[in-house]
Amino acid sequence: MGIKALLIAEQKNGKLSNVSLELITAAKEIGAEITSIVLAESADPIAGALASKGGGKVLAVSNPALKNFNDEIYGKILTAIIKKYQPQIVMASATFYGKALMARLAAMNDAAMTSDITGISLKSDKVVAKRPTYGGNVLMDISAKGGKPLFLTIRPKIFAESTGGDGQTAAETIDASLFESKMAVKERVGTSGQTVALTEADVVVSVGRGIRGPENIPLIQKLADSLNAAFGASRAIVDAGWIAYPHQVGQTGKTVNPKLYFAIGISGAIQHLVGMQSSKTIVAVNRDKDAPIFNIASYGIVGDLFEIVPALTAKFQAAK
Repeated sequence: MGIKALLIAEQKNGKLSNVSLELITAAKEIGAEITSIVLAESADPIAGALASKGGGKVLAVSNPALKNFNDEIYGKILTAIIKKYQPQIVMASATFYGKALMARLAAMNDAAMTSDITGISLKSDKVVAKRPTYGGNVLMDISAKGGKPLFLTIRPKIFAESTGGDGQTAAETIDASLFESKMAVKERVGTSGQTVALTEADVVVSVGRGIRGPENIPLIQKLADSLNAAFGASRAIVDAGWIAYPHQVGQTGKTVNPKLYFAIGISGAIQHLVGMQSSKTIVAVNRDKDAPIFNIASYGIVGDLFEIVPALTAKFQAAK
């Protein structure tokens, strides 16, 4: 008997998020029978896009109450879906929304949950999830017991996006009472100045305390813009109020896994490394040749960032 997987697609403003396509690839790693679900104000177009990328049987749930993310409503609907379809694993992306939702779902279903997984396999008909722990120094294998589903969030950019496959959409009827909530989301406010989602970006440019002050952040922003990159930051400058928290990368911020990561003026404290050390290529710029960031960097540039960054920006702009 094959493993049944329920994939929870993520959408923003009625558009399917690319991280949802990575879930399909992860489920295919273990040959799972895939059922996906889209919850939105108007889910049919999104469900169609997901089905065309190999999303299996894609359940479309449409309701005005689903215009904005509400984990109470999502939790009730998805619990009903889980009871109906009986999946062995339930998967979502390890984004802000995915982590909040899956923790609630696991509690509602009295089941195990593990977050930020970087690998998945099948051993003796049991799903085994791999996740980094102890600052990424140890990889832990986790599986569920007792016949309960295993709830997983997948670290973005670990698995490739599914580009095609068979799929079909189906409208799912949901009891009207499940759309009721004690909480009302009035509006959603985007991060100012961030045109590329940090956790979904292929290129991230992050800055630390070496920038000296908030007045110098535009210098690094120009470098990010020249690469069409997302803009990240260390906790030190977030705590100092130089940049908003949504830009923070690290243990108490976001975990990123881009193809290319620039660490500008970042010393490399373990709390920051936890959030970015799995990046494919890491370029560090720091005037301290003994900075810990150089221990994990693919390429290191020792020098004054105020000279190096403008030179890099000019080169990248010229190459466009």
